Formats: sequence, structure tokens, C-alpha cells
Amino acid sequence: MITGAARGLGRSIAEAAAAEGARLVISDILEAELEQTAAALRDTGTEVEALVIDQGDATSIEAGMARVAKGGALDGLVNNAAIATNVGGKTLDEYDPALWDRVMAVNVRGVWQMTRAALPLLERSRRGKVVNVASDTALWGAPRLMAYVASKGAVIAMTRAMARELGERGVCVNVIAPGLTRGEATEYVPKERYAHYAAGRALKEEQQPEDVDGTVLYLLSDWSNFVTGQLIPVNGGFVFN
Repeated sequence: MITGAARGLGRSIAEAAAAEGARLVISDILEAELEQTAAALRDTGTEVEALVIDQGDATSIEAGMARVAKGGALDGLVNNAAIATNVGGKTLDEYDPALWDRVMAVNVRGVWQMTRAALPLLERSRRGKVVNVASDTALWGAPRLMAYVASKGAVIAMTRAMARELGERGVCVNVIAPGLTRGEATEYVPKERYAHYAAGRALKEEQQPEDVDGTVLYLLSDWSNFVTGQLIPVNGGFVFN
């Protein structure tokens, strides 16, 4: 199951998983784009179910996971859904508390609630994997992006606690920290910031969604069965862990 899969990074991960033969559940709040992604995946012969889920709404999560449960076990969960668009540009003393609360509800509480709802299905598979998607902004402290940075830092910390709790239940939990990635969710970002990132990377390039796919697939696969609680930056060497 891949959340936030209607576009961008989530869609790219879904396409990569489909190419490896996965049967998919994809979710997002963007219904029209989600259906377009599902249709494109089905055209490749992939078995896919698309669910409209608001990750900031516990009722929406529970209803969606009840539908997933009808399919039996769940081998993997990618917690990719997050609020990332139009959440920056203001200093910490200018930040709107209502926006702060919404970012935390989706980016932090939503990851916990989604994992909690999926846990019985992940345990049932006897090989359950959770991959949380954070951001390298939490590793270097990007300015004028306070709520987003704080939320992604919380996801990193929460991953470690999850790994400790769920290891004895046979579930591995890891977190990746991508850098600034080209995509629909980041179209508002000034071109100068893309250039800043590219110049600061060991690999002097702009990051694309597909640059993250391989790491996620590794963490979902049997190749990573003894890997849990780990943070992996996937950012071309902008920040080292």
C-alpha cells in the first residue's frame, strides 16, 4: 500500500513496485488524479485498488483500511502522503497556528494512525515492512519551513520508536529522507532553490521522483529483512547521515 500515490513521488514508487509485479493499493485525497494513476497502472496489467483517504482524518483512514482488509494480508506500507505544498515562506513567528495543526495532523498523526490501522494486516503477512517518507530538511534545518521540518523530524523519531515496538511482532520499520524533488507538489518552489540544492549535492543534479524508487523497493523486499529502525537519506549527497 502506497499513500499519497496520485502524483509525484508516490506515483513513481507505485509504478516501480508495479514493474516488479506487486499487487497494489494506492491512496490519496486527490480523487481525480488518483484514478488517473490507477488507470495507467491497470493498463500495464497491474492489479490495483485506489482508495480516497484523507490522512488527517482517522475515520477516513479506518474506512479505507477496512476495505484493504478484505484482500487479506498486507506485505508493505509506504507512508508517503503529506502536506508539502504552500507550507513555507514564513518565519516561525509569522506561522499560522491553524496551518501548523493541519500539517501535524496529516504528516505526523496520520503516519501513526495509518500504520496502526495497517498493523494487523502487516502482521498477518509474516513479512510486514513499513517505509516512512521524511525529508532531508529535518536533517539540515531548512528555514522558513518550520511546520514541515518539524513534522518530518517527528516522522524520523517515530520510525525508531515504531521499529522497537514492532520488531517482536515481525514488522520492520524504516525511514527515508529525500531531498527537494521535482514534481507537482513542489512546482511552487523557486528555481533558485533547485539550483541551490543541485550545487550543494555530491551529485550535481536535480532530484527526480524515480531517484527514490530503488531505495523504497529495497526496504520493502526480503533483501532488507534484518534492517529496521534506520534512516536513509536519498538526496544525492546534499546531507550525509
